[in-house]
Amino acid sequence: MKRLSDQVAIVTGGAMGIGGAASRRLADEGACVLIADINEEASNANVEAIRNEGGTADSIIADVGKHPDIRAMISKAVENWGRLDILVSNAYSPVHESGGSALDVTEEAWDHGMDVLVKSQFLAAKYAVPEMQKSGGGSIVNISSVHGLLMAPGRLIYEAGKSAVIGMTRQMATDFGPMGIRVNAICPGHIVTERLESQWADNPSGLRFFEDQYPLRKVGRPVDIANSIVFLCSDEASFITGHALVVDGGLTVQLQEDFGVRQAHYVRENPDTQLPY
Repeated sequence: MKRLSDQVAIVTGGAMGIGGAASRRLADEGACVLIADINEEASNANVEAIRNEGGTADSIIADVGKHPDIRAMISKAVENWGRLDILVSNAYSPVHESGGSALDVTEEAWDHGMDVLVKSQFLAAKYAVPEMQKSGGGSIVNISSVHGLLMAPGRLIYEAGKSAVIGMTRQMATDFGPMGIRVNAICPGHIVTERLESQWADNPSGLRFFEDQYPLRKVGRPVDIANSIVFLCSDEASFITGHALVVDGGLTVQLQEDFGVRQAHYVRENPDTQLPY
């Protein structure tokens, strides 16, 4: 018996990376999956991959920074399959990569970043929850990050956005719990998505340096987060809500002063390491 049989799921940013893997895993477990993404070609490819494995999937071109697109994706899922049970708010924008502190970030960059990282998840829940109520409940999983827990210098937009996701998740869990709707967040560590594979292929020593930072001595893969999403959406997690599940290979449990010394030793012992930054 598949864990999510007859359920309907939406995955924003569901074409590739974490969202792509989540779409496939949800379909593996029996869910009908709507992929909402701005990348039409990659979305269609992922839909085809799911269907080739016997799953049920469709796609819609959606920019989660735009209010009408969010409403349209909710409507399409319900029109296709008659209900909505699962929402995975994963869509990502590299807005934070311009970097900067409050002294450097422009108001336009801030507004765009908050639209994609935070407002999109608020609006997706706003329109998804009434449909979930009709089905007797549901599960929302918001993708945050270890950057929502620990700060890196010069990344105001991303750190603020991912921190806000955790607070919003807890508030939504409080508000929607009486409706039978659970709301959780996932905080991934470094996940090697398709976008990052080529970067690390050009710098294998940098990847080894990254891997050494983790107690498990490896970084994550999209399926690691996808498996966590499936768990949180399943009945196995029926008493879990308002939780920020850290899936980071142990990165954030280390005492920082010891960690810094160990990294210094690593670089000394591996002088050919090409640091990623």
